[in-house]
Amino acid sequence: MSNFELSVRFFLQLVVILGTCRVVGAILRLLGQPAAVGEMIAGLMLGPSLLGWLIPGWQEYLFPKASMTIIYAVSQVGLALYMFLVGVEFRADLIRARVRSAASVSIAGIVAPFVLGGCIAYFLHSRGDLFGPGVAVGEAILYLGAAMSITAFPMLARIIQERGLAGTSLGTLALAAGSIDDAAAWCVMAVVLASFQGDGRIAAAAIGGGVAYTLSVIFLVRPLLGRLKARAEREDGISQPMLIFILMLAMLCSWFTDSIGIYAVFGAFILGTAIPRGAFAEDLHKKVGPLTSAFLLPMYFVYSGLNTRIGLVDTAEMWAIAALILAAAILGKGVACFAAARLNGEGARESVSIGALMNARGLMELIILNIGHELGIISQRLFTIMVIMAIVTTLMATPIFELVYGRVGTAKRARLAAVR
Repeated sequence: MSNFELSVRFFLQLVVILGTCRVVGAILRLLGQPAAVGEMIAGLMLGPSLLGWLIPGWQEYLFPKASMTIIYAVSQVGLALYMFLVGVEFRADLIRARVRSAASVSIAGIVAPFVLGGCIAYFLHSRGDLFGPGVAVGEAILYLGAAMSITAFPMLARIIQERGLAGTSLGTLALAAGSIDDAAAWCVMAVVLASFQGDGRIAAAAIGGGVAYTLSVIFLVRPLLGRLKARAEREDGISQPMLIFILMLAMLCSWFTDSIGIYAVFGAFILGTAIPRGAFAEDLHKKVGPLTSAFLLPMYFVYSGLNTRIGLVDTAEMWAIAALILAAAILGKGVACFAAARLNGEGARESVSIGALMNARGLMELIILNIGHELGIISQRLFTIMVIMAIVTTLMATPIFELVYGRVGTAKRARLAAVR
């Protein structure tokens, strides 16, 4: 296909992607699910698992292989901006407020799924059709362990906010545990990605570069952004030149961490954590958030869906492996976090709610899976199995939360939890 034909097809793809995500997201919201869950399912529907199975000719016309590069590039921009905004919403003060309970829940939510995922990777590595041919058993263990340990922190934060639980004992504990959990999982993932380069010097450069980058953001970029915040307050908001500068900085940071081998999302997220809190961060989110979540991010869901082929899970053995991974994910994350919360004195309802929220994987899981798939760490078959796990655990979160905590009386219980 010529560049002109690809550009013309791309506009049609945007119409289909945005329309499908909008419709499916609206349906899922009526069922009490976050819109992101609908977008995850919409991505699957537009891929070979549904559209390609029902009307293969249409699916091939809408999403020819030649267009995948464009979809991927645009989705990466949306993903970098999204992770930047996740960093903007990251609250280190919440960790300090409930450090003991949050650390206990988070450790349980990391260690248990990591061990279970590592054990599964150890036994499945020899099959030869689930991991890439050049992946050592140690890399497989680290990767699958980290992938099982991730939490859908952005979705967790939105559920807490929508239910009026921000600032309560439950809300603070869940947010703090989720943030620690994801930070640790991403650190492990950075080590896996660096070691997968196959050269100790490359791995050392990646890890060393990541540490240097983080320190630079903390000690150099953060003060600069503080001065930018003061200027924005004098000018009554973030001006267009300021916004352009911040976006340029986000893209530069994404490029740097990508170029040293630890992926663009790290750079964007770490930069986001350096954004000054308060009105400045809220104004930035208002300017960048809507376009990112409504227009750019759906591209990433569809890109994931185009790489997911449910038909590859085509035998009883494959479905048994999928069931095993799902059970390990729920046991290692949801049940372990529930138990840790109870042992730290949380009530039964609060503990179940924390377990349900921590068990959701959401978009964060898709990010890790796409990284692994693109680098050849996991095969398309295991990619599909893990996507199924991510969707199921994410679908479980809101219904369980509503069942045990409930919409009725939420505010009352939240006030009691805050006092307690």
